[in-house]
Amino acid sequence: MVKKVLYLSYDGMTDPLGQSQVLPYIIGLTKQGYRFHLISFEKPGRFQLHKKEIFKICEENCITWIPMLYTKRPPLLSTMWDVRRMKKKAFSLDKENSFSIVHCRSYLPALIGLSMKRKRKTSFLFDMRGFWADERVDGNLWNLKNPVYKWVYNYFKRKELLFLNDSDYTVSLTNAGKEEMLNWKGVIGLSDRIKVIPCCADLSLFKPVPADSKQFTLGYLGSLGTWYMLKEMLLVFQQITENIPDAKFHFLTKDDPEIIYSECKRLGIDSENVVVEESDRKDIPYKTRNWSFSVFFILPCFSKLSSSPTKQGELMGMGIPIICNSGVGDVDSIVEKYQSGCVVSNINQLNLGDILEKSFDKNILTKGAHDYFSLDKGIQSYYKIYEKIC
Repeated sequence: MVKKVLYLSYDGMTDPLGQSQVLPYIIGLTKQGYRFHLISFEKPGRFQLHKKEIFKICEENCITWIPMLYTKRPPLLSTMWDVRRMKKKAFSLDKENSFSIVHCRSYLPALIGLSMKRKRKTSFLFDMRGFWADERVDGNLWNLKNPVYKWVYNYFKRKELLFLNDSDYTVSLTNAGKEEMLNWKGVIGLSDRIKVIPCCADLSLFKPVPADSKQFTLGYLGSLGTWYMLKEMLLVFQQITENIPDAKFHFLTKDDPEIIYSECKRLGIDSENVVVEESDRKDIPYKTRNWSFSVFFILPCFSKLSSSPTKQGELMGMGIPIICNSGVGDVDSIVEKYQSGCVVSNINQLNLGDILEKSFDKNILTKGAHDYFSLDKGIQSYYKIYEKIC
């Protein structure tokens, strides 16, 4: 008997995150005998550019993809409208398919998963991805001095406990996040129903490519949104140039390059050797082939206990050592365990000389990536959860 799963994601499949952290897992699980209906919310511009590609991937893997257009304005009301539309579609599909599992990626889809669990007795997997409500506050997206945002925050903190207690299983990205939740008042019996699965990497793609330059290059991979400390990373590069004048800082990001160049100007950093370019996912290993180190500093706040940066596994898989800060999920413990870089406990007291003198073995980094961030291991972890709750 084919087991049917409804996968709900507020992230789009035409977004890089959907392509790296949703589709690969679903494709792997279809090979284990599960059949998926996937509802996601797509940003109109990216949807028009990439919809044919995603439909083709889904068709080839027997995935029924139901894209819905994401609405951005007005704040809160547009989100409520999107959730309502997703719920209506989810219940309609369940009438036709009688799903065994509803797999909910983060909190907004979990509102629907909880309802399906109660009304349809569908097994409910809460794939939390992080402390979402606290991320909105820590990222200054919800100002708790505003009574509306305070009400919304309290609403989701109440729902968070229901998701944890009523779901058949919860997935946490980090051990640090799991330990934090087990100490929360009101959490019941969670230790037996929670599994840590980090943001895994496709290590058949993210693997070392031989360098063809000896120029020292510091690299940065990914977006520069709310959490990433651009100023501090640029100041690291400035220190590097004091030791290595011709060093290069290479950004691979889809963000506006002017964000980076403006910050260079503000800090008095010569941007002549700062290079910013976009990259398709498949081209990243080649474009990072000459990176000596990669750097990422993430704001170390409460909600980041539950964060697993996707780039960590990808960089390790490519054999690139990391300079990062402590206090973010399991990042520092992974770096230390797998000798994959340098953890900075105090950015203002960075001893760059010690870091630059260290040597790293690409083979050790890639082996660590396969041990901790393997996509195949991640798929098997989800498969075991599915088998338990189906």
